[in-house]
Amino acid sequence: MRTRYDKQLKQLNEEMVQMGCLIQTAINEAITALVNQDAELAQKIMAEDEEINEQESSIEGLCMKLLLCQQPVATDLRNVSAALKMVTDMERIGDQAADIAEIVLELAGQNYIKKLDHLQEMAREAAEMVVQSMEAYVSRNLDKAQAVIGKDDRIDELFADIKSELIGLIASDRSCGEQATDLLMIAKYFERIGDHATNIAEWVIYSITGEHKSQN
Repeated sequence: MRTRYDKQLKQLNEEMVQMGCLIQTAINEAITALVNQDAELAQKIMAEDEEINEQESSIEGLCMKLLLCQQPVATDLRNVSAALKMVTDMERIGDQAADIAEIVLELAGQNYIKKLDHLQEMAREAAEMVVQSMEAYVSRNLDKAQAVIGKDDRIDELFADIKSELIGLIASDRSCGEQATDLLMIAKYFERIGDHATNIAEWVIYSITGEHKSQN
């Protein structure tokens, strides 16, 4: 019985890592599609979102099987419970990458009204947060999980910079308004991805310590 239990816990970790890789790829592809105005890649991202949704369902099913059939206790129970919470945020990251891709399709063929360097940095930071939060989950590394939470401040700063720039562009040239709104929405999606990565890290901390920020 224990051997089967351990195999299922190992499978859970593997599927969590796989889903983490999928959403990391979605984030990276979203910014690449935006920078290169790649409509084909944007459509690919939107199609791949279904695979992320399927992975979420698979993990939820495995978690329920572990909870109902194996009845884990202590650390294992926290690990499984945290995974159930984490996959919700992970699935939403996939949704937001697909939302960015949808806006990329609308912007196809337009000359950008500003450089995308801050958006590219937001994407890099967000993808790194996702990767590190998953590494923290698998290796049960409390310091790495806490470091992820600290990175969210940088994404918030970048969003504020982008918002300020776009407001300035609209003020100086109202014809920029429509594209500025689209770019601001993309920045908001990246900010939300950072928030979801922070949520994931907080659940990693719970899986290790039994304490969650919302419970303090």
